[in-house]
Amino acid sequence: MLVRRRALPLPATLLAATLALTACGGGGDGGGDGDGASGASSTAAATPEYWPLTGVQAPLGTTTALDHPAIVVKMDNTEASSPQIGLSKADLVTEELVEGGLTRLAAFFYENIPSTVGPVRSMRASDIGIVSPIGATVVTSGAAAVTIKRIKAAGITFYGEGSKGFYRDNTRRAPYNLFTHLDKTVTLTERDPEAVDPYLDWGTDADFVGVQAVTDIGVPFSAGHTTRWHYDGSTYVNTNSNAKKGDQFTPDTILVLRVKIGDAGYLDPAGNTVPETKLTGSGKALVFHQGQLMRATWSKDALDAPLQLSTEAGALKVPAGHTWIELVPDDGAAVTMK
Repeated sequence: MLVRRRALPLPATLLAATLALTACGGGGDGGGDGDGASGASSTAAATPEYWPLTGVQAPLGTTTALDHPAIVVKMDNTEASSPQIGLSKADLVTEELVEGGLTRLAAFFYENIPSTVGPVRSMRASDIGIVSPIGATVVTSGAAAVTIKRIKAAGITFYGEGSKGFYRDNTRRAPYNLFTHLDKTVTLTERDPEAVDPYLDWGTDADFVGVQAVTDIGVPFSAGHTTRWHYDGSTYVNTNSNAKKGDQFTPDTILVLRVKIGDAGYLDPAGNTVPETKLTGSGKALVFHQGQLMRATWSKDALDAPLQLSTEAGALKVPAGHTWIELVPDDGAAVTMK
């Protein structure tokens, strides 16, 4: 079951003001001044609000301040995770490098909370810069002790296996069988309605001026893994996705950020060095939208600072819609485009 978290009605003060304006402008005795001003004030338009993880306008009369924070589910992104469940309901997705040259997903949920998401895997120190700008809560299988220490020091709330909503699907093999009934897990976070900051500087299609037509994209994370995309004329399709058929995340925009990769300071159980994405400073960026490419620069002053994009012309807004962010190692491997 897909749960759309409660969109609240207009505040009482605004509603009262609206009724008062309607009453003042609703007389039919011809007492107006004849310039139409009275009629214009008879309908008070609600102030539009925008979903923070997509930039899409919410229906007038509703609010985007919900009774839970943004939720980030750490998901496996290997063939062993197939099929991934719930990815299509995400607002925004970030793909990051993990040990062995593989990748893991940080799937953001806010506007809609699906009933089932997974497979759920562990956190990395890389996630601090990904989730902290908007105070997101992380749903995870756990993490290494050194990572948990850093996550807690960053003030990030997280829920791991054993928390409400988590379960094992015994038809799959461990560790790729941990899932969450996210609509139950999210109740652990319920609070008074509070707005979430925009994840990106959102704009419109008019803010995007492509300089090159690109319909096929190959994003190299390692010698063993390249994420591939195809623009089908309306959205981008991940052609080597591990998601369940019909449950893929289909972004309107793909944002490729070139990032430095460091050493997280420990080894995984197989003896592999665990990488850490350094999501601060600045680097090159590629923005793909509507089958077009725009080249840009990304910058982020601190781990908890918002991500900014710019071109030589100034600040760059990302067209409102669903976005997939690729945090690609700045190791010289070229992004393929055609």
